[in-house]
Amino acid sequence: MQHADEEEDINKVLRYFSYEHFYVIYCKFWELDTDHDFLIDKENLIRYGNHALTYRIVDRVFSQVARKFTSKAEGKMGYEDFVYFILSEEDKSSEPSLEYWFKCIDLDGNGILTRNEMQFFYEEQLHRMECMAQEPVLFEDILCQIIDMIGPEDESYITLHDLKGCKLSGSVFNILFNLNKFMAFETRDPFLIRQRENPTLTDWDRFAHREYIRLSMEEDVEDASNGSAEVWDESLEAPF
Repeated sequence: MQHADEEEDINKVLRYFSYEHFYVIYCKFWELDTDHDFLIDKENLIRYGNHALTYRIVDRVFSQVARKFTSKAEGKMGYEDFVYFILSEEDKSSEPSLEYWFKCIDLDGNGILTRNEMQFFYEEQLHRMECMAQEPVLFEDILCQIIDMIGPEDESYITLHDLKGCKLSGSVFNILFNLNKFMAFETRDPFLIRQRENPTLTDWDRFAHREYIRLSMEEDVEDASNGSAEVWDESLEAPF
C-alpha cells in the first residue's frame, strides 16, 4: 500500500493493481461477449486472439478440469473465469499457468503428459497449418523439439516438475494448441527479442501494455470519427 501510495503513476505499480491490466481484460471479455450477458460460451472463446486456439483445447477449458467455473450458467464462463483463462493464456511462464494447461493436456489425469496426449492436441494444429497452406511440421519432429526444450527426467513422458524447471515450457503449450504463437515461435529471432524486451516485465505485462496501446488508439480513432461532423460544421463558418 505504501509503495502504491508513493508512486504518482499507479500504472507503474504492476505487482498489486494496474488500471491498464484491468482495462485490457475487460475489453477482451467485452469483445467476446457479443450479447453482453457477462457470460462466454465455447463459440465466443474460440474467437479469442483471432481464432488462435484449437477447438480441442477450448473443449478442455470448458470441461473445467483445470479450474471449476464460478459461473452458475451451464456451459458458460463468467468474467472471473475469463480472468484466470487470459492470465494463463498470455503468461505461460508462471506456475499457475503451467498447472492450468498441464491439467488440460493431461487427458487421463494421471499426472504425466504422454506422446499420445500431446499428439491428440497437435493433430488439430497440423490440420490448420495444411488448411492455411503453411508447410506442416510433422509430430515426430515436434516431439523431438519438445524433448530437447524440456529435457525431462524420463523421455517417454513429461511431468509438471519437468515443465516448472524449464524456461521454455510455455512454448510447448503454444506448439500444441495456439497456432498464432506457434508460428511466431518458429519464425522468431532470439537476438532481436533479447534486444527489445525489458527483462523485469513478465509476458503478461508485455502483452497487456501492447494491447492497452492498441485499444487506446482504436478508441481515439472512434472518438475522432464521432466528432468529425462537429468539426465540419464549424469549418462551414470559415471565410474563403
